[in-house]
Amino acid sequence: MDRLFGLDRPHSEDGMELLTTAHDDVELSILKAILEDEGIPCISQDRGSGSSVRIITGYSMYGTDILVPAECLEQANEILEAYRNAEPVEDWEDDEEAEDEE
Repeated sequence: MDRLFGLDRPHSEDGMELLTTAHDDVELSILKAILEDEGIPCISQDRGSGSSVRIITGYSMYGTDILVPAECLEQANEILEAYRNAEPVEDWEDDEEAEDEE
């Protein structure tokens, strides 16, 4: 059934890779804010006919794919995994400053 509505495969953009799929607007906003805070560019695209459904109902019941540049995919996955496991994400700049002080 997913294949019928185009939900079985994520959208793709040149040089962009699928990071994850958000299933509501709150999750989408949080994930995009985390990525933005870490300096990772991202775009979001509704799956299937989700963009049309979003216009009518105000949200997409099919989910929204979050895509990041291919070269940032590994770092973005690590950041989201740390967020999902409630682990603090170390700031690389702070580590460098601490090393300089020693």
